[in-house]
Amino acid sequence: MISRERAFELLHDHLKTENLIKHSLASAAVMKAVANRLQQPDSDWEILGLLHDMDLDTTRDDMKSHARVAAELLKKEGLKDEYLKAVMAHNEETGVERETVLDHALAASESITGLIIACAMVYPDRKISSVKPKSIRKRMKEKGFARNVSRENILECEKAGIPFEEFVEISLKAMSEIQDKLID
Repeated sequence: MISRERAFELLHDHLKTENLIKHSLASAAVMKAVANRLQQPDSDWEILGLLHDMDLDTTRDDMKSHARVAAELLKKEGLKDEYLKAVMAHNEETGVERETVLDHALAASESITGLIIACAMVYPDRKISSVKPKSIRKRMKEKGFARNVSRENILECEKAGIPFEEFVEISLKAMSEIQDKLID
């Protein structure tokens, strides 16, 4: 697996958009927490969360290429096939089916980060630590709130073996711990 140092090097070599970097950091935190909950290799899952969107600055106008380009870059770094597949499967437009716990966990984890950030932004103090799980559950039902966030992907946490309510708590805690890196 790629070292943490190399992962950050790759992230900053390929992503320049500040919000995408913040999304990557949030996804890494959630993936690490999910891996701990599922007794999976947390450093590997954290790195996948960090690098899953590393190609978005260059592929944003060609979503069919998004994740495929990232997987090719990561293949050169020696990532295992199951990890490369999870990266590709997180983007539905690649046509790669989500089948494994890892595939579902990455799709759910990277998706919930947007909902949590959107919730934090409507709080007066704009802090993730102020967001309550109940608020996330309520906002999940409001299709107009954070409308680009895939509720279906978030619910794939259950296909990964974590009930939705627990997944919300895990994700909120993980992102709260690094909130200073996620919200200005």
